[in-house]
Amino acid sequence: MTARSDDDEWDIVTSVGYTALLVAGWRALHTASPDPLVRDEYARHFIAASADPYLTAQLADPGTSEGATAFPRLYGVQTRFFDEFFMSMADGGLRQAIIVGAGLDSRAYRLAWPSGTTVFEIDRPKVLEFKRRVLAEHGAEPTARRIDVAVDLRTDWSIPLRASGFDPQQPSAWSVEGLLPYLTAAAQDTLFTRIDQLSAPGSRLAIGALGSGLDRHRLSALEATYPGLNKSGDFDFSNFTYDQETKTKPAQWLAEHGWSVDPVRTNPQLQTDYGRTPNDVDVQIDNIMHSEYITATR
Repeated sequence: MTARSDDDEWDIVTSVGYTALLVAGWRALHTASPDPLVRDEYARHFIAASADPYLTAQLADPGTSEGATAFPRLYGVQTRFFDEFFMSMADGGLRQAIIVGAGLDSRAYRLAWPSGTTVFEIDRPKVLEFKRRVLAEHGAEPTARRIDVAVDLRTDWSIPLRASGFDPQQPSAWSVEGLLPYLTAAAQDTLFTRIDQLSAPGSRLAIGALGSGLDRHRLSALEATYPGLNKSGDFDFSNFTYDQETKTKPAQWLAEHGWSVDPVRTNPQLQTDYGRTPNDVDVQIDNIMHSEYITATR
């Protein structure tokens, strides 16, 4: 897979699009594990439809060692974080949810949304079309009013979002899951600015990613202790992420622009909050990847 360029294209099995498929594979593995934190029964359908040989093999014969189960477990934690965020916002009366960079997110189908909720999913047309087709083939029905906003996030996506019925006068809940590592510093600032401009008072925002990217060299060294850890096929995340040191910290940006930011948590801290004890390998991975999970209110 080639590295990023300013005008690159992708679908669900190429470039950045493949990250959504890979994470769906980890969600499927977590769902099939004993006592999962969340269940995403749709994730395995995306893998089957993609016919990706690496992920298909992983689902057919998942490893059971601490190393092999680490990334499915860590992404199960991340999925739980955003699930709880959206259900909390729904309990608080918000009825507009916007999933930025939706990828193969299935929350519009999985979660028990209150009546009157609209879920806007923003992503590239090919990615949304793949998801819509696969779920339709399996008879899945959304549990909220679901609206595709098919657009490249590098363009002004606020225009098609408004055209799709989004009401900026009403408070909204926004999720930015696993997206920031794939944005330049300028693109990250533009993303936050657009969300800020579209957010009425009372709006909520959740941001989170396992980390800035997979350092394959350090993970390979860690695999000597935890066999099966450094498995992501031939995909090298470092080809698609940007230098995190050049970016303003999301919590800092939000605080400087009038958002009330809750304490930032790491993936192991979330596990503790969910009543789990992080494995040693989870802590070591987080020391490499520096996860951050943030919630804020406008």
